[in-house]
Amino acid sequence: MKTLIAAYSGVLRGTGSSILSALQDIFSITWLNRSKVEKQLQVISVLQWVLSFLILGVACSVILMYIFCTDCWLIAVLYFTWLAFDWNTPKKGGRRSQWVRNWAVWRYFRDYFPIQLVKTHNLLTTRNYIFGYHPHGIMGLGAFCNFSTEATDVSKKFPGIRPYLATLAGNFRMPVLREYLMSGGICPVNRDTIDYLLSKNGSGNAIIIVVGGAAESLSSMPGKNAVTLRNRKGFVKLALRHGADLVPTYSFGENEVYKQVIFEEGSWGRWVQKKFQKYIGFAPCIFHGRGLFSSDTWGLVPYSKPITTVVGEPITIPKLEHPTQQDIDLYHAMYMEALVKLFDKHKTSFGLPETEMLEVN
Repeated sequence: MKTLIAAYSGVLRGTGSSILSALQDIFSITWLNRSKVEKQLQVISVLQWVLSFLILGVACSVILMYIFCTDCWLIAVLYFTWLAFDWNTPKKGGRRSQWVRNWAVWRYFRDYFPIQLVKTHNLLTTRNYIFGYHPHGIMGLGAFCNFSTEATDVSKKFPGIRPYLATLAGNFRMPVLREYLMSGGICPVNRDTIDYLLSKNGSGNAIIIVVGGAAESLSSMPGKNAVTLRNRKGFVKLALRHGADLVPTYSFGENEVYKQVIFEEGSWGRWVQKKFQKYIGFAPCIFHGRGLFSSDTWGLVPYSKPITTVVGEPITIPKLEHPTQQDIDLYHAMYMEALVKLFDKHKTSFGLPETEMLEVN
């Protein structure tokens, strides 16, 4: 009898050990799965934004036109009626939503690359600012994450400053897309909007302008640090008219996240791109990233390369109601010099060699 009890106890001890071992295996597998799930959530968060950027406006326009032809036509009529009354809201800064800016999806978006915002100087809440953002890249991913969401804590790093990322005015003619953009504090990049924000919206406003625009996106490619700036002086004129300080901003890694087919000057491809840029406002790029489920396949998901946006020292700008060309050229030259110095000061910290030079076109 004692022998049987001893044997039974041994089995129990062995079973307990086996159960403990199994539980440890389960927890290790759960942790592995959790890691994989988190990575997939990051990929999905980026993909949803890319698809929103590319097709949300057109898709919603088509859906609303379809609804007109169904028994639910009243929904489309009501929306377009409201849209007519609300048409000028984007020009007045839109409808910023802190709830949307703090969505968890933006933190997954940030962590996918990852994206960082580096502050080098304080900004006074008694002043207004125009940030020049460089380079454009294919989609301006760093500009969006840093200034249209709170994923990198822009409001904590620059307390009292309201960032407005300026983008193509045509985006705000698209139903639903316009609401999505405005909720993040995105506004049209036109004179009426910028005049309003810098003169009738108090102080502490920071308008982020991707100065190189569509032209700069055409030269975006991994390993290249080039900006289209030498003949872009409109933002300097606006800064002088309103006495808004200029802030050079460079995003290291922005050009690394997509690969693009570059058409040479004079080729038919570049001709088509320039015609689109001239008449529509954007240049169609042939680019690719990685696939949804594998980094070894092609797709629309950008590559997970670090993007670090460095906000430089503000350049104090006087208020001149009618700035001369000489005034504009002077402060434009100061801005270019400050941007190059910012690049040179931080380039080695983000993996670039000391010999790397910023190409200013």
